[in-house]
Amino acid sequence: MLREINDRAALELLLATGPMTRGQIGDLTGLSKVTASQTLSRLEQRGLVQVVGTQAGGRGPNAALYSVIPSSAYVAGLEVGPELVSAAVADIHGHTVAEVTFEPDGQDDLVPVVHDAIMKACRSAKIGVSRLRGVVIGTPGVVDPRTGDVRYAFDLPGWHEGSHEALAGDLKREVTIENDVNLAAIAERVDGAAKGRDDFVLLWASRGLGLAVVLGGKLHRGRSGSAGEIGYLAVPGVPLPADIRTAPGRLPSLAGGLQSLVSAEAVAELAQGYGFAAGSAGECVEVALAAGSRGEPLLDEIAHRLALGVAAVCVILDPGLVVLAGEVGHAGGTALTSRVEEAVARVCPVRPQVVTTAVTDRNPVLRGAVLAALEQARESLLRP
Repeated sequence: MLREINDRAALELLLATGPMTRGQIGDLTGLSKVTASQTLSRLEQRGLVQVVGTQAGGRGPNAALYSVIPSSAYVAGLEVGPELVSAAVADIHGHTVAEVTFEPDGQDDLVPVVHDAIMKACRSAKIGVSRLRGVVIGTPGVVDPRTGDVRYAFDLPGWHEGSHEALAGDLKREVTIENDVNLAAIAERVDGAAKGRDDFVLLWASRGLGLAVVLGGKLHRGRSGSAGEIGYLAVPGVPLPADIRTAPGRLPSLAGGLQSLVSAEAVAELAQGYGFAAGSAGECVEVALAAGSRGEPLLDEIAHRLALGVAAVCVILDPGLVVLAGEVGHAGGTALTSRVEEAVARVCPVRPQVVTTAVTDRNPVLRGAVLAALEQARESLLRP
């Protein structure tokens, strides 16, 4: 057990910091030189680490630099949306080695679509599916924590009961399906504005509206997996969501609640009323920003609508940090976040810090899926 603890500590340190000498590993893990040397020898024998160079250390021979072998494990991350499916394969360091994107063409069953995406990505990476140590799929909807299946993905009817089990059987390995906004929050915590923060929420304002909640450094999914479905939040003067279980073909933007105020469709319609028209909600916000003072009333109204949801979350969770993401949040920048922060402060006893997403990856959901898969893979590396 002690050997396993030492091996894991050294491996995690190398993955987190990059190449290190035996002495550096010993100093940072508290292992003696002999124990550190034995640990590295075991990791070398298992094909997990290798010498990648040397470091001058003054008198005597240069010290060998050890690093985790990139090809010791691979992972796959996917984003499944109504219009596009993207898949990325990354090595154990998190470096993407292949990425594919294609249209699902309205297939009734998403299981073969996901299968094809993973196969194409693996062929592009020149590896077999058997090399994958983690597979994580991001998608809109509520993921049932008991079965792993997706519910309430209104514009993705291809998800059905048994999809999760069918995928695991088809790929002959464990598969994780996760809400797309939750994965965006994982990317934000590793690469973005929430880096190092244990408590924050991410509000995703795009085609739909979603919220990810991170408390104590962990995603909070709720008992049924529905935590963060803020689009259904009841708002005074707005119709309540009704009969959502009996209308699988109806898009969330038509379901009432907060989403009917801040979805991409709602923002584009609102912008048109203010005299700003563009191809997407994000572009509408950009046009309003470029218009200077003439665009401020539109930005004020969007911020007011977003603040209704942010304030409701803050009086219950008091997360301290709110990240605005999605096409509306990304396009609005500090002009929008400052307005939301001020609007929340007017109606809320706490004033959260509201910031724009800082994830530079063009696809934060896909990046979050890769990061989640990496966590699984790194956990499994030392298993027999």
